[in-house]
Amino acid sequence: MAERLISELLAEARSPLLSYEFFPPKDDAGMDQFKKVAEALKPTRPDFVTVTFGAGGSTRASTFQACQHLREAGHTPVMHHLTCVGSSRDELASIIDSVYDAGMRNIMALRGDPPKGETRFRPHPDGLGHANDLVRFIKKRHPDICCGVAGYPETHQEALSPESDILYLKDKVDMGGAFVTTQLFYDNRSFYDFTKRAREWGIRAPILPGLLPPISLKQLRRMASMCGAALPAALVRALEKAGDDPDKAQEVGINWTVNQIKDLLKHDVPGIHLYILNRSKAPLAPALKECFGR
Repeated sequence: MAERLISELLAEARSPLLSYEFFPPKDDAGMDQFKKVAEALKPTRPDFVTVTFGAGGSTRASTFQACQHLREAGHTPVMHHLTCVGSSRDELASIIDSVYDAGMRNIMALRGDPPKGETRFRPHPDGLGHANDLVRFIKKRHPDICCGVAGYPETHQEALSPESDILYLKDKVDMGGAFVTTQLFYDNRSFYDFTKRAREWGIRAPILPGLLPPISLKQLRRMASMCGAALPAALVRALEKAGDDPDKAQEVGINWTVNQIKDLLKHDVPGIHLYILNRSKAPLAPALKECFGR
């Protein structure tokens, strides 16, 4: 049976949606952890879940398998990520058809980051070079697939300017992107400014803020360096104070994320997308229940 379109869920929602992002496990131990976290999060009743796509074919098959497991475990709809990295048009078509034939109707269309060890994205000789091309390719093959696209509140690191980044986002939406999920950020003001600029440029698609609860200062700095996210001084100081105590660091990160969520919900965002990283977010569950009434 075909799954619901996330675009339909957003259009019909009377309250903000809640969604989680997983990554495909690389081994049996990783799969066990993935299954435990997926099960532990069920009581929070997410509206949809997503699974990332491995660059260069590293976890492509396991992305599909992870999606299937989440569906069997009761998480639905599931959004299968897809990137342009290392794939020909025929290979992309095969993946899209497999997703479609399995009953999944939602794909997150991304250009993708360069494979490990490379600093520059290079499209496959017979592949696609940009996410807008991928959106167009998916919609031409299966017009009824709902495509999500990525947005960058603090501007994509390869963009020539914030304006060019917004114009590129508009093109992705114009090609068929039904909604936008943002890169992580830790200062909500960057999200509000980004949303304002997007609306001024005529982007009307729902924009979901993407949040990653930090669990340590080391992790925070690593993730921020990868995507160019600014680090609020108050958050850095709190994590420094937590030192090497993982429980205190997690408490700081959860509290920061909860405050972000509460403030975002006050500003009528259409939903909250949490980057789970296949880690238990049990301490976050009570706050989610409070915020989302679940």
